[in-house]
Amino acid sequence: MKHLKKVLITLVVASTIIACKNEKEKQNSEPIENNADLSTEKPIAEDQKIGFQKTLSLQNITFEIKASGEGSIQQLSIQPEGLEIDNQKITLEIEGQVTNAEIEDLNSDGSPEILIYIVSAGSGSYGNVIGYSVNNRKSMSQIYFPDLFDNKEASSGYMGHDEFAIMETTLVRRFPVYNEGDTNNNPTGGLRQIGYKLKDGEASRVFEIGKIYDFDQ
Repeated sequence: MKHLKKVLITLVVASTIIACKNEKEKQNSEPIENNADLSTEKPIAEDQKIGFQKTLSLQNITFEIKASGEGSIQQLSIQPEGLEIDNQKITLEIEGQVTNAEIEDLNSDGSPEILIYIVSAGSGSYGNVIGYSVNNRKSMSQIYFPDLFDNKEASSGYMGHDEFAIMETTLVRRFPVYNEGDTNNNPTGGLRQIGYKLKDGEASRVFEIGKIYDFDQ
């Protein structure tokens, strides 16, 4: 009888030790599971790399501009601050990379415009402009930027490599001109400069091509 009682006590102690050991192993395994969850979040953060960021202010209205992502397709966000009615963030999917952004009151109406310059991926670096105009300090709407190939005089000899800048109240576009037979890295036709003026269109404000200058490089 004493021998049986001793065996039972031994089994109870052994069971208690095993249960404690299993509970300890379970507790130790929980941080490992959390670490695994954290490690899976890192690639998501990497996908949201900011390639361009700039804050622009004029006439007490501010815009925070960000472009994120990798490759030829990126996410562009514009966060206004100081508008009287609508300060909602604008998010666009763009093809290419943002090279710069500028702000100016192009039509001298007391409210600013922001212009964001984009070049396409690849050797051509074809340029584009995304612009927004503030409406009486209350909200903003997108400006229509015309396709260069809609104007034969402006687009003749064009093969990309654009540069953009605001000069006073004019948007200036400059690029090399290619003659027939020129290679992409060796234009021989000099430079062309195009001036765009902001105008009121039927549905929105638009950029219209004004003066076109050709000159030797």
